[in-house]
Amino acid sequence: VQLQASGGGLVQPGGSLKLSCTASGRTLSRNSVGWFRQTLGQGRSFVAALRWRNSIANYADSVKGRFTISRDNAKNTVYLEMNDLKPEDTAVYYCAATPISTTSSFSNAWTSWGQGTQVTVSS
Repeated sequence: VQLQASGGGLVQPGGSLKLSCTASGRTLSRNSVGWFRQTLGQGRSFVAALRWRNSIANYADSVKGRFTISRDNAKNTVYLEMNDLKPEDTAVYYCAATPISTTSSFSNAWTSWGQGTQVTVSS
């Protein structure tokens, strides 16, 4: 499945952004979906994931209560709604998918990746 992420941008601390990740080539409805982020010089770190079988979500501790992952199977799209953004949320955000029913925080568990979208939180 090919993934296309969008929705990044520049936002002030405390602001909100909603990222989208649209799939092509195969339906996402039987794929678990996730979001990771990466800062310069660092590896990809887990943000959130949604298991396809029962829609159980998993979040990194740093984003719990602020970020929400969701999906619209009719639009073949996954979303990451980000609220109360902090400067430390600045990163390139990547969406990922896998046919395995998982919410793994390990990047090697995910088989398909979109290109990144830059999120910058700064005043």
